[in-house]
Parts: sequence; C-alpha cells; structure tokens
Amino acid sequence: MPVLDIRSLTREFTRRGKPFAAVDHVDLSIDAGEFVAIVGRSGNGKTTLLNLITGLLRPTSGTVTVDGLDVASLDDRTASAMRNRTIGFVTQSATLLGNLTVLDNVILPAVMTNDGHGTAARNGDAATAPAKTADPDMPDVIAPGHDDDGDDPLAHRAHALLASLQVDDLAGCYPKELSGGEMRRVSIARALINRPKLLIADEPTGDLDADSTAVVMRLLRRTADDGTAVLMVTHDPDALAYVDRTLRMDRGQLAAA
Repeated sequence: MPVLDIRSLTREFTRRGKPFAAVDHVDLSIDAGEFVAIVGRSGNGKTTLLNLITGLLRPTSGTVTVDGLDVASLDDRTASAMRNRTIGFVTQSATLLGNLTVLDNVILPAVMTNDGHGTAARNGDAATAPAKTADPDMPDVIAPGHDDDGDDPLAHRAHALLASLQVDDLAGCYPKELSGGEMRRVSIARALINRPKLLIADEPTGDLDADSTAVVMRLLRRTADDGTAVLMVTHDPDALAYVDRTLRMDRGQLAAA
C-alpha cells in the first residue's frame, strides 16, 4: 500500500462569483522511500494540494489516503494526531513557537499529549525561560522522557537532527534570535523528530544559500533512503538532483515534468 494515495482530488474555490478548481482531478501515489518533487509557477495549486493532503483543507471531491487513512473522514482530533505522528510538515511560513528554545521547539511534537498540552518544565529551566507569550495553552519548556541510565533520548535525537542541519549550536536560542534560513532548518528538524512515514516540505530551501541547500537536500535524501515517503514543493532547480521523480503542477493539474 502506498504511504500517500490521491485519487481524482479536486478543491474548488469561488472568485468573483465564479467557481474555479485550484486543484483539479489530481492523482498521485508515493511509496515508502520515494522522493517526489512538484514544481510549477506560484498560484497553480501546489500549496493547496499540500493542505489537502494534511487535512488542513477538505476536498470538493476525490480522496486523500495517508498510511491507509482517508484524511477527509477524520475528525479534528484524529487529523491533528495524524499530522503529529504520521506526517512531518515543513511549511513555507515560520511556525516556531517564540516562547520555546530551538531544542524545545524540535522536541515539542514528540511530547504533545492528546489534549494539545506539553509536559512539565525541565528542572532548572523555568527560571531562565522568557515570559509566557499570548498563547496560554503552550508550555514554556518541555520535559522529555529519560532512559534508565539518565540519558534524554528525545534531546539526543533533536541534537543529532540539528547537527545534521548545522544548527546545533543554536539549540539554546529562541526563534527571534534566528535568521530565516536558520528557522527553516530548525523547522525541518522538528518535522523529522517523530520519524514520520510521510514528510511534506513546502519550499524547504527557500531561504537558504547554496551550501545550506546542499545540507538540507542530503538530509531529505537520506530520510527517503531510510524509508520515509518525501513530497517536496520547490522552485529550486538545484534541489531536483536529489529526487526520484519530478512532477509539474499547472492550473491545478499534475503531470510529469
């Protein structure tokens, strides 16, 4: 069974009183370990397609199946759990929480409970954490679990991901201290912390120079080689050297590039 299976997917919007299909009868299947890129001009439905895959939008018609689940049939809680456990999603916009350090932003998806709250603060961290932001439902610090020997496995994995993206020296920083490219790489580490079956990356190299682009793309290639299905939207021609196949989206329709 493919990790991602899309059949005749359509999403219509209304503009000036007339309906139009931002995504128009799209079919797409991605297997475990496959790396697929979608290219195309802005405004042709790529981001809408990603939002349909993740359940952030509901289709007008057609189906999206992720790891055997019909995404449109899921209630909000189940869809949120799927996005956290099964899908890693790197969005174009910055989505790091300003009241958490880089390390805790990366760890957060692994320690979220079903009601959307994090666990208690690490010992000694509360005194140095900044004042709580406007969101009262988010923790200021995160407390991952521990092995019997006292090691912190989530922190160890988070540091390894950050190191692979050459931003581990920023683990104790807050998002306001980062550049756009640094925030992008931290977001990629966060998307990978739960070892997702499907990684979705919307312009993952958009803020990066050539060297950082190569670092990110090598990691995404290794992620696919380790068995994750990877779907990337990109305008970066250098990124295409790392993928297994490239598709083009034009006026809501998907075809081989």
